[in-house]
Amino acid sequence: MPQPTLPTQPEDPPAEDVVLGVDTHKDVHVAAVITALGAILAHQEFPATAAGYRQLLHWACSFGALHRAGVECTGSYGAGLARYLRRENVQVVEVNQPDRAMRRKRGKTDAVDAEAAARAVLSGRADVIPKSGEGPAADMRVLRLAKESAVKARTQAKNQLKAVLLGVEPELREALSNLSNTALVATCADLPDGDDAAVFTLQLLARRIQQLTAEVKELARRTTKAVRCWHPQLLDVTGVGPDSAAALLIAAGDNPERLASEASFAVLCGVSPVEQSSGKTQRRRLNRGGNRQANAALYRIVITRLRRDGRTRLYLERRTKQGMSKREIIRCLKRYVAREIYRQIQSTSTSTSTSTSASAAWPSAA
Repeated sequence: MPQPTLPTQPEDPPAEDVVLGVDTHKDVHVAAVITALGAILAHQEFPATAAGYRQLLHWACSFGALHRAGVECTGSYGAGLARYLRRENVQVVEVNQPDRAMRRKRGKTDAVDAEAAARAVLSGRADVIPKSGEGPAADMRVLRLAKESAVKARTQAKNQLKAVLLGVEPELREALSNLSNTALVATCADLPDGDDAAVFTLQLLARRIQQLTAEVKELARRTTKAVRCWHPQLLDVTGVGPDSAAALLIAAGDNPERLASEASFAVLCGVSPVEQSSGKTQRRRLNRGGNRQANAALYRIVITRLRRDGRTRLYLERRTKQGMSKREIIRCLKRYVAREIYRQIQSTSTSTSTSTSASAAWPSAA
C-alpha cells in the first residue's frame, strides 16, 4: 500500500544580488546599496571604526547577497574598510572620485557619491582591484615614507647650518669653511658649550643632522632587508638597487596578480607610450601619469644602464642613427625595463621555478 506523501515546504527564493558603494571620509563612511538592475535601495552613514565596519556590512547584507563593493580612497581613508570587506569574502573594487562635470550637473552629497561608486562597479567602469595593504610592500611603503621625510629634514638642517655659519666670528668661520660636509657636522656637534647663540645653534643643527642620518641609515637597512627577503632576484637585474626595487614593489603592491599584464604595469608606472601623431608625423610622447616614484625608479635604472651596460649603449647608438631623440630613447628603455621587472615580480608571486631571462625582455626593434 503506497505511503502518503507529505507536502514539501516551499524553498526560500535566492537572495537578490546587490552592489555596495562607499564614499569614505576620515571619521565617517557613507554607504549606498543598489540592485543588479540599478535601483537604489538605501543609503546610510557609519562611523569609520571597527564596529562601524561590521555594522555597514550587516546593513548591506540585509538587502540581499553582497558580492561586490566599490570603495573610494582604498589607499587612505578607505584602506581599513577595504581590508575588512576582503576578509569577509566581498570583492572590493577601487573607485575614482566622481566626474566633476557630472557633479556640477547633479550636485554633490556623500550619498550621491556613494551611489555613483556602486553604479561604477555595476556598469564595469570601475574594475581595478586595489592593493591589499597587508604584506612587505605595505611595510616598505611606510619605511620609504619615513626615509624621504628624514632626508628632506636633513637637507634643510644642512642648509640652515651653513647659513648660520656665515654669521659667526671670522676665526670660527675660517676654521670650518674648508671642511667637508661630514667633517663640518662632526666638528660643529663637538663645539664647546657657551653663551654664544650662533655656536649653540651650530651645535644643535649638527646633532640634529647626525640623528637624521642615523634614521636614514636604519630605514634604508630595513628596506633593503625587506627587498632581499621578498624579491631578492630584483637586485640581480642590471641597474636595480634596493631603493629602486622598493619603489617598484610598492607600486605593484602585495597582490601583483591584480595586474592583468605587463602592459598594465607599464601604465601603472607611467611608461606606456602615448600617441601624438598628426598627418605625416607619426610619433609617441612621454606619459605624464602613473606612479611617479616608480617612474623615477625606472629612469634611474635606465641612466645606470646607459653608463655601465654595453648592450644599452649599443641600443642608444642604433636608435640615435634612426633619428630618435635621447628623450624618446629613454622612454623606450623605461618601457622595456618595466616589462623585465614585471616578469621578475610575477615569477616570484606565482612561485614558478622558471625564471625569465633579461634577453627575453629586450626586443630587437621598437
